[in-house]
Amino acid sequence: MYQGPKLVPKPMLKQSLTPGLVQMVSILAMNKLELEEAITEELLENPLLDEAQDEPVPTLQELNAAEEELRRAPADGEILAAVDGAGRESESALDGAGTDGAGGGLAGDDALPPGAAELADRAPAAEAGAEAPAETPVDPFDEIDYGSFFDEYLDPGYQGHEREEIEKPSFETFLSAPTGLSEHLRWQLSSVAVSAEVREAAEAIIGNLDEDGYLTAEDERGRQPLAIEEIAQLEQLPLPAMREALALVQSFDPAGVGARDLRECLLLQLRQWPVVNPLTLALVSDHLAALESRQYREIARALAVSVEDVMAALELIKKLDPHPGRRYNKAQPRLIEPDVFFVKGRPERCWICEREDCPNQYRVVTNDDGLPQLSLNRHYRLMKWDKSQRDVARYIRDRYASAIQFLKNLEQRKQTIARVCHAIIARQGDFLDHGIDRLRPMMIKEVAEEIGVHPSTVSRAVANKYAHTPQGVLELRFFFTEAVQGARGGETSLLILKRRVKKLIDEEDPGHPLTDERITEILRAQGIDVTRRTVAKYREDMHIPSTHRRRRKA
Repeated sequence: MYQGPKLVPKPMLKQSLTPGLVQMVSILAMNKLELEEAITEELLENPLLDEAQDEPVPTLQELNAAEEELRRAPADGEILAAVDGAGRESESALDGAGTDGAGGGLAGDDALPPGAAELADRAPAAEAGAEAPAETPVDPFDEIDYGSFFDEYLDPGYQGHEREEIEKPSFETFLSAPTGLSEHLRWQLSSVAVSAEVREAAEAIIGNLDEDGYLTAEDERGRQPLAIEEIAQLEQLPLPAMREALALVQSFDPAGVGARDLRECLLLQLRQWPVVNPLTLALVSDHLAALESRQYREIARALAVSVEDVMAALELIKKLDPHPGRRYNKAQPRLIEPDVFFVKGRPERCWICEREDCPNQYRVVTNDDGLPQLSLNRHYRLMKWDKSQRDVARYIRDRYASAIQFLKNLEQRKQTIARVCHAIIARQGDFLDHGIDRLRPMMIKEVAEEIGVHPSTVSRAVANKYAHTPQGVLELRFFFTEAVQGARGGETSLLILKRRVKKLIDEEDPGHPLTDERITEILRAQGIDVTRRTVAKYREDMHIPSTHRRRRKA
């Protein structure tokens, strides 16, 4: 008996996403700019889609009816079989009609189609061997193309070659692009005469620089300095070559690139100055943390200088660039176009909830400017295809079904976003009228339960989409924030809590700043139950230094 591996069929039930559902999910997650690109691409690929000019865009009910009609229609094989059968019946009918006509069984020429009587009269004559009527003689001179003859042989002028189609490079290749930090450093490296090992090590160092120009790596603790020993081990390069390459890269422009931390970055910039102030070097080298804490008197006492000298050296340090790589790694501006508008004014009849007494004081207006309005091209679908065009008929049927599905997904995306925005307006009306201090906590799960969809659907509907509101252009995800615990914390969102913490810190006495414990006590007195660790977390999220670093001595 065979004991090796073998295939065993096993029946099982498994859920899988259909292509239409995958397309619906991807379209729902697109913003307006991405959707415009997707519609343009679908117009080019699907001949059954047209850009509507004068005709109205089909509604969801009409699309459902067209899909049901397509589902009930016979398959292409059945259609072709019916066409072939009809063709054979018509051929047999014509044969019978010809026989009856030849035998004189029809009542005159009126019983035949126009022209059939003449054909019936000619048929017996042709079978009897009658001579065909003489054809008109053809003039041989008509076959001569005199125009090309005179152009090619009698024209004394210059006859150029036929125009040759030459594929030219794309216009995009001529567009200038900003030079990045890596390209700028590699250009400088190409102009330096070094050994192959040092050049390879320098390439490895340049490839490990972050956007700020620092030699760091990302781990679970965040950005950490990257040791050249580790790079040498990974790239299998000698350590002396790696050290030489690091010194070479740190001498390149911009000054400070290739540093492992802020201290080294500032020292590299100071050492490239024509005249170096020893006090400035000492401050950066040994007292950088004290400078961040504004402990100027302690620094002056330790260096045996005056506070004025420390402040003068500090002004020189402020001219240094802590992020030297950003001048070459500039972030490209992000183009934002609102997907919906929140317009003040109650409609006569809300098109979302279909109520004439809709309580919302704002209307949801979708931004369709620039989006091609699509319609179904029924011309190809209504065409008749013969048996030799079976593949064409099947292709047209598939494209027609794909066009209906695409239009349905567009309409469902529009309605889903509108229903989510309608629920947002119902909860955030005070914010739209009065500003950020009236923002109420709201969860995605609550909106999903209200409109009857899965929370993931709401999450996709608000992802990377923006609304034009009286308070500015805001991302739809901005409206969803958690509530704060406490007696009155249920009406307070985490965003408002952060604003309160920041306001308390901004209004504190610089000589006696508020501790996290004191801020917690103030918030609890206002009915917001938070812990000291929560306050410290929110303070760090807003990049606010600790109490010790905020203290300023007179």
